[in-house]
Amino acid sequence: MVAIEVERLRKHFDPPKGPVAVADVSFQIEEGEIFSLLGPNGAGKTTTISILSCLLRPDSGEARVGGFSVTKESEKVKALIGVVPQDIALYDDMTGRENLLFWGRMYGMSGPTLSKRVDEVLELIGLGDRQKDRLGKYSGGMKRRVNIGAALLHNPRFLYLDEPTVGIDPQSRRSILDKVKDLNAAGVTILYTTHYMEEAQEISHRIGIMDKGALIALGAQDELVRLVGERTRIDLTLDKDADILVGRWRDLPGVSSISHPEDGRLFLSTDDANTLMPRLFESARAAGARITEISLAEPNLEMVFLHLTGRALRD
Repeated sequence: MVAIEVERLRKHFDPPKGPVAVADVSFQIEEGEIFSLLGPNGAGKTTTISILSCLLRPDSGEARVGGFSVTKESEKVKALIGVVPQDIALYDDMTGRENLLFWGRMYGMSGPTLSKRVDEVLELIGLGDRQKDRLGKYSGGMKRRVNIGAALLHNPRFLYLDEPTVGIDPQSRRSILDKVKDLNAAGVTILYTTHYMEEAQEISHRIGIMDKGALIALGAQDELVRLVGERTRIDLTLDKDADILVGRWRDLPGVSSISHPEDGRLFLSTDDANTLMPRLFESARAAGARITEISLAEPNLEMVFLHLTGRALRD
């Protein structure tokens, strides 16, 4: 059963004919699914979620959540969704419990019903023992968990999480990813955005890859990886500026694509790594450079993005 339908959404930044934030994006999310939008910063993920949250109106196109139009029936849509924004929407001078009570009242909840639900959410996010501490004393990961808890107070049918693990420690990230899977197992349909390939691979039933406002690929992980066939990714580090070799290596037989992120590494994809690697060493030596690190990676979503755009996911 289709839970969320997105049809040719388009949104420009101001002015109306300025840069395109979302360009004719279409996809469907099935009931009970974890659907991830994967892409770099500026890809259009947050704008898409803002439209589906009824916070932004699209310039054209339509979206329906639970059968209701986001442009014509926004109040019905808002009653069905919980939204975890990229920025933490909490108050440091209030306790964890006070923050949840505040947001519960924003949802129209009150009295014993609200108090009971706050107790349930605190247990769900694992912060019952810290509920009386001011939020300013919480770690970044704990604040993120309260942020998620606030979106769960009214038992939403659909949960949107926009980059919920940015800037937190690995242990907190692990806790959030496990909680996302638990919520989904309990029947919540989830729309998740991230620029971390590993997260999308771990939790998603299906993945939409976005870049520069467009949805450039869509499918389950194995379907997306098949787009690059049997290619291998070669990661390289040089003892000199990699720019001197990008042009040379791009023209070498066997190089399918090449990317040069800001951190100085080079990523290449190839159908025949065994034949290509000696050519890379020979070409580097001829240019007066030395390869200091080299590693091979099997096809993954990073390679899919490199194949489709010519850039690494985190360029």
